[in-house]
Amino acid sequence: MGRELPLNRTRNIGIMAHIDAGKTTLTERILYYTGKTYKLGEVHEGTAEMDWMVQEKERGITITAAATTTMWKNTRINIIDTPGHVDFTMEVERSLRVLDSAIAVFDGVAGVEPQSETVWRQADRYHIPRICFVNKMDRVGADFERCLTMIKDKLYARPLPLQVPMGAEDRFAGVIDLIRMKSIVWTDQMGERFEEREIPPEFADLAAGYRERLVETLAEYNDEIMEAFLEGGAIDEGLVRKAVRDVTLSSDLFPVFCGTALRNRGVQPLLDAIVEYLPSPRDVKPVEGHNPKKLEEVEKREANDKEPFSALAFKIMSDPYVGRLSYIRVYSGHVRTGDTVLNVSDGKKERIGRILRMHANDREEVSEVYTGDIVALVGLKTARTGDTLCDEKSPILLEKMQFPDPVISIAIEPRSKADQEKMNAALRRLEDEDPTFRVKIDEDTGQNLISGMGELHLDIIIDRLTREFNVSANIGKPQVAYKETITRKVEMENRYERQIGGKNQFGHVVLVLEPGKPGTGIQFENRLQAGVLPDAFISVIESGVRDAMEAGVLAGYRMVDIKTTLTGGSYNEADSVDVAYRIAATMAVKDGARKAEPTLLEPIMKLEVVVPDEYMGDIISDINSRRGKIDGIDMQGQLRVIDAHVPLSEVFGYATGVRSLSQGRASHTLQFSHYDQVPKTITDTIVARLTGRLY
Repeated sequence: MGRELPLNRTRNIGIMAHIDAGKTTLTERILYYTGKTYKLGEVHEGTAEMDWMVQEKERGITITAAATTTMWKNTRINIIDTPGHVDFTMEVERSLRVLDSAIAVFDGVAGVEPQSETVWRQADRYHIPRICFVNKMDRVGADFERCLTMIKDKLYARPLPLQVPMGAEDRFAGVIDLIRMKSIVWTDQMGERFEEREIPPEFADLAAGYRERLVETLAEYNDEIMEAFLEGGAIDEGLVRKAVRDVTLSSDLFPVFCGTALRNRGVQPLLDAIVEYLPSPRDVKPVEGHNPKKLEEVEKREANDKEPFSALAFKIMSDPYVGRLSYIRVYSGHVRTGDTVLNVSDGKKERIGRILRMHANDREEVSEVYTGDIVALVGLKTARTGDTLCDEKSPILLEKMQFPDPVISIAIEPRSKADQEKMNAALRRLEDEDPTFRVKIDEDTGQNLISGMGELHLDIIIDRLTREFNVSANIGKPQVAYKETITRKVEMENRYERQIGGKNQFGHVVLVLEPGKPGTGIQFENRLQAGVLPDAFISVIESGVRDAMEAGVLAGYRMVDIKTTLTGGSYNEADSVDVAYRIAATMAVKDGARKAEPTLLEPIMKLEVVVPDEYMGDIISDINSRRGKIDGIDMQGQLRVIDAHVPLSEVFGYATGVRSLSQGRASHTLQFSHYDQVPKTITDTIVARLTGRLY
């Protein structure tokens, strides 16, 4: 079987947005109008095709990124519908890593919301071209111009409106195409039929103003348009479309469309734009990696079926019918069912049992996969998220994915011995699927601790344990995932000399510990003069340093943002051994950390509360009582938008509190922002509670 379509007829896109902006509803409409589904799925009714998990249907939210494939105008569109809730932002991260472009969906009333900013920054990190879709133009308070302003001010991006709405709220009648200068009006309730008409007189001035701004903006990037604009002549429609495509692919500008997905308006022009303006795999830069045998050598793979096979595994899932699924994006070459590929990340060979094209949790089996495809493989036993699969004769190691550390933990214990083995197996599977979910055993208490990105994240995990794996467990209260660091510079010397089993062991190091910049993690630098210590011991010392950082000196939390410099040491040819230097380094770090005025770091959450004016005072007072800091207060129609930063430990169960204070009329979003120092008095309380002593 050969390739069905040329590579330039493939689009790999993600749908991303803040929760409740309407991205899953938009995806459902795309599937309906492209003929992939034959009825409209509704999130609020629990019938959305892409929200296939029981938990998604019950809660009306997207939890896991769902992949599907559809066709529009002889172009294959591979779509990943991503979650909007901040607790599942990892799903967005790993999806964007393998996509070529994205649709950013904005609520026409709320505009740019907190998670909108997060996913936009994620897309920036991967240099992904985007199209914006301002949704819910039929809702009370919808304001297209305000959304454009927020895109500029909050996302630091230049929007390029290619459409403007004809009216808003209950007067929303359709859209105006600023390239063709025609109005588009949908003529049936299902949104399948629409007509192109002349622009109504009442919108003529609005359309003319936006059209002029469109041409002026494009003229900054296209000399032909600039020349035609200055001469006052007509500008060829094809030239405008080419210019739009160029600035979209370069991410200099971001085309903006509008409509209402729920009311079936605006989807088909958006599909046309996906095909016309977003890149195919051939339009993006060749993927880069490294030679696994010589990491300093950069390897490239062109998006071409004739190139050696290379792919990235970006998601692992367990399917009750087919077993372990490894989702991959193919960057080059092709591979067939039964072929053997090399997992460069662990050096093992894997045989491909089956190849599946996914539609949420439904599957279509294919025999071969080509460049640009996004599919799931069955039969891979060891592949994990971020692993590189490739032709064993032409190995390449693609850049791995980076995931944030969990910020919240809870204790979990099986209710019976019979549940113990089931629970351990289930937790291993869930940890395999989700790189931001961690399982460990508390060394002091012997308890199983599970950690994740938020209360909802862990709530879903526990629900899945009960439903999917039939595990009964007792759940503890949420615990904050603190970290430790130091606040001043110290120098520590440690000389380790022991006799074990009749043999002398000697290790001697001098280390300087100093605070690092926030977010830098653990840094190690060797400043020894040549010949002071054999090179073989340097890596051993670094390992000892990093081992010591795994458990801090205050309450046993992992130490971060510390720079350690090796400045001295000595060597005894007869007695110096690896283990002695590792121990010496570990002891030096522990002793040094105690003298360097250690402190706890706590996760700080970015909080946004949208509340009627009459409840604003109570909400602000409550935030202040939770050690929160108010960053600003804005207007959103008749509502107030309060932006604040609050420690995670102070907002457990915040949803109940904010509902009570506002009689259920306020809404809020919480997302992780950064780590910051815990006040001394609170640090003392935490340390005393955890260790039984004051520090």
